[in-house]
Amino acid sequence: MMEIIQQKLIWFLGIGSILIVVLKVKFGQSIADSRISSKLIYGISLMLFGTAIGIISRLGVFGDWILRTHLEFYLESILSYSFGWALDPYFSNTVRTVISKGFNYKKVPAEQTSQFFDPGYITQSIGFLYNKLPNVTTRLGVAFQETITSKFPFYSDDPKTTKLEKFKFDTGVESVTEALYNIEENVHFGSKLRLFSRFNELDVWDVRWDNIITAQISKYFNVNFNVLLIYEKKQSPKTQLKEALQLGITYTLF
Repeated sequence: MMEIIQQKLIWFLGIGSILIVVLKVKFGQSIADSRISSKLIYGISLMLFGTAIGIISRLGVFGDWILRTHLEFYLESILSYSFGWALDPYFSNTVRTVISKGFNYKKVPAEQTSQFFDPGYITQSIGFLYNKLPNVTTRLGVAFQETITSKFPFYSDDPKTTKLEKFKFDTGVESVTEALYNIEENVHFGSKLRLFSRFNELDVWDVRWDNIITAQISKYFNVNFNVLLIYEKKQSPKTQLKEALQLGITYTLF
């Protein structure tokens, strides 16, 4: 129990401290008398509330009423240069993993299936992108994908060998297409489709199709409807579908 509380408090204190330092450096002593100060207090209060909910859910105070279903870290960086051609060369790097422990709740007791960077996926891609269409960007390139595991080598192990592999390196082709449309003044639709296939099995494709509709319902609140479709043969032979209706809080510090 203490380990759970410590993990949540470390997250809260770490994020809160970074936010305070950044604002102090930018605004100096004037932050105490500005409206940014009140927003900072408001934001930290929300983080504290989220931390409390996380502790309660991990302790199982309300049984199965509150369960964490999806918490993911996804970071994508793209470097591109325009030569005035129809296609622009690019280099991208993507890192994705779950943030905390994942469980299979269909089993009793629940079976742990993942944790932070176990598995972790790092993908580099180099190729060409096309962004001449309004609201749409697409790119295609040669990709290198590393799968890193520790306690859960199922994601990286090759069943054809007797050795247990905790690291897997794949080369293949990656295609990513993104679209963003304004349906109404306060309603936005975003879609991102990623396809990846290894050169040694081009008949099998990893698919990640993320769709989200965001509606700004007030100055500080918005509603998101997210539909995420995933197919990765290594994870599951079946297509996975996640639907989520989320209430979000948004505000600008400066």
